[in-house]
Amino acid sequence: MKYVIGIDLGTSAVKAILVDRGGVVHKSLSRPYPLIIEKSGYSEQDPEHWYIKTKEIISEIIENFDGKKEDIEGISFSGQMHGLVLLDKNYQVLRNAILWNDTRTTKQCRDINEVLSEKKLIEITKNQALEGFTLPKLLWVKEHEKEIYNKIRYFLLPKDYLRFRISGTVEMDYSDAAGTLLLNISKKMWSDQIIDSFNLNKKIFPPLVESYDCTGTVSEEFAKATGLSTSTRVFAGAADNAAGAIGAGVLTEGKTICSIGTSGVILSYESSSNKDYLGKVHYFNHGKENAYYSMGVTLSAGYSLNWFQQVFATGESITSLLDGIESIPPGANGLLFTPYLVGERTPHADAIIRASFIGMDASHTKKHFTRSVIEGVTFSLRESLDIIREKNDVSKIISIGGGSKNMVWLQMQADIFNTKVVKLTSEQGPALGAAILAAVGCGWYSSLEECSRVFISYEKSFTPNPSSVQKYNQLYQLYKEVYQQTKKLNEGLHRFR
Repeated sequence: MKYVIGIDLGTSAVKAILVDRGGVVHKSLSRPYPLIIEKSGYSEQDPEHWYIKTKEIISEIIENFDGKKEDIEGISFSGQMHGLVLLDKNYQVLRNAILWNDTRTTKQCRDINEVLSEKKLIEITKNQALEGFTLPKLLWVKEHEKEIYNKIRYFLLPKDYLRFRISGTVEMDYSDAAGTLLLNISKKMWSDQIIDSFNLNKKIFPPLVESYDCTGTVSEEFAKATGLSTSTRVFAGAADNAAGAIGAGVLTEGKTICSIGTSGVILSYESSSNKDYLGKVHYFNHGKENAYYSMGVTLSAGYSLNWFQQVFATGESITSLLDGIESIPPGANGLLFTPYLVGERTPHADAIIRASFIGMDASHTKKHFTRSVIEGVTFSLRESLDIIREKNDVSKIISIGGGSKNMVWLQMQADIFNTKVVKLTSEQGPALGAAILAAVGCGWYSSLEECSRVFISYEKSFTPNPSSVQKYNQLYQLYKEVYQQTKKLNEGLHRFR
């Protein structure tokens, strides 16, 4: 039996799965690592933690592996997008990685629009200048840490740095590069116009590759540290959302993901490089060659529920918190929640807006608040879905992440989205997408689609309930008004934070 390993380098933990040629997952392990938050708006990590924890879980997989180490033929990656990792001429890390959820770069985003114009930026990159992207982070370092900036040999994204530590080669795949705000999405090349506009050194840009391209083999150092074979091939991998799409079988028109983790994502397959959403949603290269995806993001999706549990239900698990919410009617008896705990991205690119409970009543219980939180998160995701539906047919939504763990929430998604929602039989998320990329790269299957038919199956589907659809449509109109009604209030409150 032959195997591949898929590694997902997330924001809070790294996960690795061992998968055989038939798509059976034999081992799944994860290890957490800390965030570094020096001040409000900052979010960093030490890249060495990624390497150490990855080394630990790969070592454990090999220790409990019954076959020959050479039977593990490939390894590939998924990773958190946008994070800035800087290497010097000796390939040593120059500073902590600045992560996707770091918001210190508001000024740099304004500078980008002033120098290049928002219209030109969207024409080239298909995306707006937002604090989470890589280019604003690079400009922040250039402005505030000049000595570090002058030492840069390469900038990388998180999973690319991890792959470098495993194979010793430096590359970036198109799906992750699309999230830097430096790639010409349609032409699949670094944008000379953006590079020249901000006087960046083109030599610090890594070579671009396809997600299933082989970039080398496991280095002797990593093989010795973990027990892997140096014959194991290393494949480029994909951005977490692109890998998640592959791992859920979103490889053809009409298929869409609703992913609810810390953040929430609506992601829809796109076959054209020329579709123009005017920057209202993200538009990135897929992990599948010459394919794309549109994507809207809710910054605080699962995080909203975790926050509510930690503040108002300490000691209670998320599972018990959700128990019984089916007894609460749609609309939680007139209670609305907007999930803007750390600002919002889609459809409101607003770092200042904050969350609200609207309509609180003395009769409301903890269950009402819990239901309103998950309804508010789902309403927020519908805002992204509505934008995508303007230009794209959405026939089926595959729900993954925390939102797929609860049957009531799955039915709620079908009702609020008014679309059939399906649940995967076994959800391994972006790690499975990484494993599929390795399997195709190893030549086990001729295409991602062929591999996905073997690796992926669906357990259950949820169809919209007409009565609930009608109620949620009315509530959704009220939900959309809350942002406009509270925007000025939050701007006034901002100076007190």
